[in-house]
Amino acid sequence: MDYVPLGATGLQVSRICLGCMSYGEPGRGAHPWSLGKEASEPFFRQALDAGINFFDTANVYSAGSSEEITGRTLLSMVPREEVVIATKVHGRMRPGPNGQGLSRKAILTEIDNSLARLGTDYVDLYQIHRWDYDTPIEETLEALHDVVKAGKARYLGASSMHSWQFAKALYTAERNGWTRFVSMQNHYNLLYREEEREMLPLCADQGIGVIPWSPLARGRLTRPWTVQTSRSETDDFGRSLYGEQDRSIVDAVLGVAAKRGIAPAQVALAWLLGKPGIDAPIVGATKSHHLDDAVAAVDLHLDDSEVELLEKSHQPRAVAGFS
Repeated sequence: MDYVPLGATGLQVSRICLGCMSYGEPGRGAHPWSLGKEASEPFFRQALDAGINFFDTANVYSAGSSEEITGRTLLSMVPREEVVIATKVHGRMRPGPNGQGLSRKAILTEIDNSLARLGTDYVDLYQIHRWDYDTPIEETLEALHDVVKAGKARYLGASSMHSWQFAKALYTAERNGWTRFVSMQNHYNLLYREEEREMLPLCADQGIGVIPWSPLARGRLTRPWTVQTSRSETDDFGRSLYGEQDRSIVDAVLGVAAKRGIAPAQVALAWLLGKPGIDAPIVGATKSHHLDDAVAAVDLHLDDSEVELLEKSHQPRAVAGFS
């Protein structure tokens, strides 16, 4: 496994981050395909054995169950200081007007709830899951700064939003002397490349680490177009992100993989890892070969002709994944 600094920080993270949305009690939340604690444990062990030290979850995943499984499973296997644990705040966690969002009240409540579920005194990376249009960004940033100063988070990150919003947040934090975002968790893969227009150049200019979510397009880039899985059959959000226009790109991935004699997931991840500024794609795993393919992709280098083949069918599209 290779390790890189997260953006301009000194924090070293593995080139693959294990996404923990797949781990949560199926009866809690909106993910009937998620794995419970016992079924999840082998994937954390496999990830650690492969050298992965970076793990991402969120308070809203499986109504907090993902945080419970992630933190307590990891901390039963390794000392806390050996892993980088990231979580997120924004989504609805309880009924009522203050049960979601990025107000000071919500952030200070949810960081304590997340730490209790994770079973740790701090998270390494605390991220805003989405932009909150109902809360001034100044209020959000000052509350996050206080979370860091209280020792409850080491670094701050953001997730999918418009570039102007992220630029405003970076400028506002710097102007007020508040802790700055160090990472962007955005939607980026071979099927969805709109982040190349503004967000990725902004991150490169500002020294922001990029840790894309859905690097395999929710599995679309790992199998023939018509093949369905238990997740894809119930994933309404995923169906809203991709469409028939993407079939030719998937076919190109399958073609390159067949010629090399490797799994399509390795090709799609190698393409992403080869892009400038990409630190650690967030990969979910519910089968052992998912992690095997992700780790193998770190050492896979595509030649120019393969990259051209993978990219030539791309079509610009509307922004997706911000809500």
